Formats: sequence, C-alpha cells, structure tokens
Amino acid sequence: MKVAVIMGSISDLPVMQEAIDILKAFDIETEVDIVSAHRTPEKLFDFSKNAHHRGITVIIAGAGGAAHLPGMVASMSPLPVIGVPVKSSNSIDGWDSILSILQMPGGVPVATVALNGAKNAGILAAQIIGSHNKSVLDRIILYKTGLKEAVNIASETLNK
Repeated sequence: MKVAVIMGSISDLPVMQEAIDILKAFDIETEVDIVSAHRTPEKLFDFSKNAHHRGITVIIAGAGGAAHLPGMVASMSPLPVIGVPVKSSNSIDGWDSILSILQMPGGVPVATVALNGAKNAGILAAQIIGSHNKSVLDRIILYKTGLKEAVNIASETLNK
C-alpha cells in the first residue's frame, strides 16, 4: 500500500505537505514527486501509465492555475485519483483550479477536495486503503475518535 503525492510545481509543496504528513501519521508509505502536466508531459505520461506497476494504490495530485494534472493522470491511470486544487499566485482566487479538477467528463473521475484541502485528500486516500486493510482502518477509526474527543473537550471547556 503506497500513495503517490504529486504536484505540478515545488510552490505547491507547502499545501501538499499536509497530505504527506497525515499519510505518515497513518503509517502509509508515500512517494512524493513533481510532475508538471504542461512542462514535463512525458514524465506525466510515464507516471500515469506505470504507477500501478510500482505498487501505488492511490494518487493524490495537487495543482494550481489551469490545474490539468489530476485530470490528465486520471485519464491514463486505472488508480483512484484525488485532486487538490491549489490557490497559486497565478490563480483566479482558486476557482480556476477548483473547476478544472472538479468538472471532469464522464468516465474520467477525479475525487476533488476543497481548495488547499490536501489534509482531507490524505485522509480520503487512507480511507480508500482502509477499506481493504484492517490496520489502516483501525488507525482511521482511532483518528476519528480523537476528532470527536477534541470537540467534546472544547465544548466542555467552553461551557465551564
């Protein structure tokens, strides 16, 4: 079980780091790389067509601006792809990235999380793996229990 976290540019790393961190917290092996849909199309093709041969089970692809990376990967890979729209310096408030990733044609799905929502992309990837891996599922259950406990503690603190 391995998740690939790819991004179109090194400038996307601060956002995508949240996916990397949560996957490591779930003890899921992570491969990280920069794969630009526009500047390294040959690398994109090779990555997309061969990720499943290298043991990747889920791909998280973050991209800003035109954000073609997640959709192009999904068009060539049999693996589930989770797209992270990244608000970049050349972005139109992030909407260009969101819509580029969200509005995929029938037959080429990309699960899309919120703008800069890499943490949720990592959790979703873990849940996909957890659907057939009990140890990962147990870690997700523990994580979600921790979220509930944190809210209960905050509520109790607020009402004192």
